Amino acid sequence: MSDDPTQVQDFFTARAADWDTRFPDDGPAYQAAVAELGLRPGSRVLDAGCGTGRALPALRGAVGPSGVVLGADLTPAMLEAARQAGRDRDGQLLLADVARLPLLSGALDAVFGAGLISHLPDPADNLRELRRVVRPGGLLALFHPIGRAALAARQGRQITPDDLRAEANLGSLLAGSGWRMTSYVDEDARFLALALREG
Repeated sequence: MSDDPTQVQDFFTARAADWDTRFPDDGPAYQAAVAELGLRPGSRVLDAGCGTGRALPALRGAVGPSGVVLGADLTPAMLEAARQAGRDRDGQLLLADVARLPLLSGALDAVFGAGLISHLPDPADNLRELRRVVRPGGLLALFHPIGRAALAARQGRQITPDDLRAEANLGSLLAGSGWRMTSYVDEDARFLALALREG
């Protein structure tokens, strides 16, 4: 897919209404990924590129009623689908580009990004922006409910050596953006890379 924001927006606008019905069994994978973030009650977390908000209930459950849950997405139709699903009860929805988040520096404890990395127009700069809004020592989770090989097979393509989500590539990209990768899992049933904000 193109990394042009307008094309990404067009792609997701066309799929927003039936996105959740296309992937109805992903809920447990989202729950497990959020659990690995180790969020505590009262934590402040952003679901970056939240789409229809499938992670928001798990994030709210992790941070409790005293925590802050935000969901930011570039595509109005995806946010509307999140509202229709009632997920705006679990977090505040923001129409925002992760390249320029309307948040104060260091305002968050963690960022969760499902399927995000492959849609970033400038991954290094965008990861630096996510770093900006997270406190030192805060966390980043880059997640997908299926692994790289399973996703490539679903999309009818091959994994290439320049795949951003390959462990060496992603580790280098994160390090150059102020993050330190602390764990990496790429299995058929899930993809999850965790990183710590340095500095």
